[in-house]
Amino acid sequence: MPDTTARPGRAPAGTVPRARSRTASPRTARAINDRLALQLLESEGPLTAHQLKERTGLSRPTVADLVDRLGGAGLIEVVGEAGADRRGPNARLYGIVAGRAHLAGIDVRTHGVTVAVADLLGTVRAQESVPVAADAAPETALTCAYAALDRTLERAGGVRPHTVVVGAPGLVDPASGRLTGTGTLPSWHGALVAGLRDRLGVPLLLENEVNLAAIAERRDGAARDRDTFVLLWLGHGVGAAVVLDGRLRRGASGGTGEIGFLPVPGTPALPSATGCDGGFHSLAASGAIVELAGEYGFAGVPAGPGAGGDTGSGTDDEAPAAERVVRAAVAAGPAGADFLDALARRIAVGVAAVTALLDPGCVVLGGEIGRAGGAALATRVAACAAGMSPLHTEVRASTVGGRAVLRGAVLAAKDAAQDDLFAPEGAAR
Repeated sequence: MPDTTARPGRAPAGTVPRARSRTASPRTARAINDRLALQLLESEGPLTAHQLKERTGLSRPTVADLVDRLGGAGLIEVVGEAGADRRGPNARLYGIVAGRAHLAGIDVRTHGVTVAVADLLGTVRAQESVPVAADAAPETALTCAYAALDRTLERAGGVRPHTVVVGAPGLVDPASGRLTGTGTLPSWHGALVAGLRDRLGVPLLLENEVNLAAIAERRDGAARDRDTFVLLWLGHGVGAAVVLDGRLRRGASGGTGEIGFLPVPGTPALPSATGCDGGFHSLAASGAIVELAGEYGFAGVPAGPGAGGDTGSGTDDEAPAAERVVRAAVAAGPAGADFLDALARRIAVGVAAVTALLDPGCVVLGGEIGRAGGAALATRVAACAAGMSPLHTEVRASTVGGRAVLRGAVLAAKDAAQDDLFAPEGAAR
């Protein structure tokens, strides 16, 4: 499965591509120039031919040629003019044809599926969520998911997806690209992914949910200024996504970040190959947080508007309950300080372990609990972790919001579609 965080040929975020100086054949040079222009238009928005010339360092005739080529390929079009008093060819603003292709991101939960259809620039055109019981028969789950996808594609304009990215809990085998290690997850998860591949007949990429959330945090959220960081997911379960030097790391078996199995002090037993009870999961997952909250008087907080674990993979009400008690503690100010301090000490155990192995410099607290705790929890975790390790680690709260997995799926699908459509062979046609 291709890396959805960083790919050869794509400029890092915030950089301005420049024409390469080494000698190349005319065809290769045209392909390189076309890709540079498309990258600029994707990152900066519509530009005039003169602005493209300035940013690429290419000559005026070369820019005119590439504009003609990209326009003829249906990849760019005139979207307006620059300057109220300017007219003519020099004032034309060129932008990527967003409708040139569409893509779909699918977030597979334990209790349902959410679908988003976006254009080539990643702008979501339609979205829908459908509930699916955890014990539903695979046929029933597939019928519900297919119908939701069909309705979403229809609302987006009756489009066909160029690329689909599916995010799901569990391990994704790097060799086969299939979902594995799902013994505790609904049986319909694997069937849905296989069914979508057969039904759609388009490129479909499967990715672990936490990895997709990390992509969203790096592009749109708390890690936008970081090439190296770890996303620590805190919800019904706990997990981590590791981004090193701009690349998402998955491991030999797709298990990088399975921090729930990390043996830690303060638990009555060790984790096993079939369950993470006794590991870090027993300290920081939602069930343990609800129990801890009860000790500090924050149990039984009633559900409020918007409460719930829409990005978690919980199998019951533990994740929403944990989210509510953490929010209640933050809102309580000094009255909630003791509980938040105790929770921070637990989370810091995982952060200190990650720091000792990877020294990422930054850990983002995501999932329902990370979002609910916000800066109040992140600051406490950072202070506790600093007392456990000499390696400085900044701890930040997630800022993507409640649909981090879905957003990451859309971004990954956008990257894959652009890599195909903007490839030198296609752009130079």
